[in-house]
Amino acid sequence: MPFQNTPIKRRHLLQGAGLAAATSALPAWSQPGKPAAASRNVVVAQIVDFSQAQQDVSKDFLIGSRAAWQDINQRGGIRGRQVQHLAIETDGTSASLRTALESIKSNPACVVMSGSVGDQMAAEAVTQIRKDGLNMAHAAPWLQNSSLEVDDNTFPIFAARQEQIAHALKTLSVMGLKELGAIYGTARDHAAYHAEVERIAAGMQLRLQSYQGAGQLRGLGQKLTPQTPAVLLFVGGTPELAEFTQGLDKQSRQRYVVALADVNLQIMQQMGAAKNTPVIATQPVPMVTASMPVVRSYREILARLFDEPPTSLSLAGFIAARYTFEVLNDVDGPLTRQSALTAFQRRTAMDVGGFRVSFNPQRRSSTYVTQSMMTIDGRVIG
Repeated sequence: MPFQNTPIKRRHLLQGAGLAAATSALPAWSQPGKPAAASRNVVVAQIVDFSQAQQDVSKDFLIGSRAAWQDINQRGGIRGRQVQHLAIETDGTSASLRTALESIKSNPACVVMSGSVGDQMAAEAVTQIRKDGLNMAHAAPWLQNSSLEVDDNTFPIFAARQEQIAHALKTLSVMGLKELGAIYGTARDHAAYHAEVERIAAGMQLRLQSYQGAGQLRGLGQKLTPQTPAVLLFVGGTPELAEFTQGLDKQSRQRYVVALADVNLQIMQQMGAAKNTPVIATQPVPMVTASMPVVRSYREILARLFDEPPTSLSLAGFIAARYTFEVLNDVDGPLTRQSALTAFQRRTAMDVGGFRVSFNPQRRSSTYVTQSMMTIDGRVIG
């Protein structure tokens, strides 16, 4: 089917997200005296954390989801019904999340939540949904927390932090790795993640030394001593990692920095960071250059609909939407909130264009992890 859309700049996408958030409390079908035409649409809600700490991750993830849903609609939607992709912006606070969930709960046409992002907000959403008794499927959230207990309404399809760390450290096992440094970009990152990282390190029989950036990441990078582990796990975002590696450039000892899925190496490259320090970044999706069918489709659709380069995070958003579509499209009988939840709860193994979804007894799906490396000469390989 030919595409009619012209390229859309990111600023327009974000304006659209803000509009969706602003109007979500006043759906068209609630207006008196007007026909409920919008109820023919299938509403899919996506809660997006646009706080300063998460906006880079959320922007890319949302771009991928929007590209997928636009393509799905151009190809006929879900059994002839168009999908209204309702992106609801939050500011990262618990209050804004509760407001978003309330607007979803009160929207009778909304059948599923899909692709909640970023990580801390997605984890809080799992807890809040359980507390509120919101009986709705929460599909493919960007849920990196491997310690969080997953309930029967939540369907994570991406490898969590534990699998990402284990995969990255296997690459460095030839160094006889016995200890690991953990660098936390912010105090909030430390508070949210240090217990989980300590548990993962203990499970891998690694001694762990932890450091907090506390707003002085460049200085922290400069002050590391020869006794600091050579392999450093960085827990934080791209800007914080760039600042930390700028400090590391002053060190004489060779370091290896392992970053997790929230880091964008392309942006690191543009910032001119990590000039003397190899950075290994994990991602729970295929490489954006892969020949896998879902990745080829993603690249083609992204190029046609958006003026944006491919990134692992927008690919993740694309896969989240495609997985949600595949389950909804296979619902028996009328598509409702309950029938959608029942379909997801089957946790059927699925092949999403080569990306395998198969849930384990802990209700998590994937251990699929790839990695890229930013070399000291500024190239991204992998």
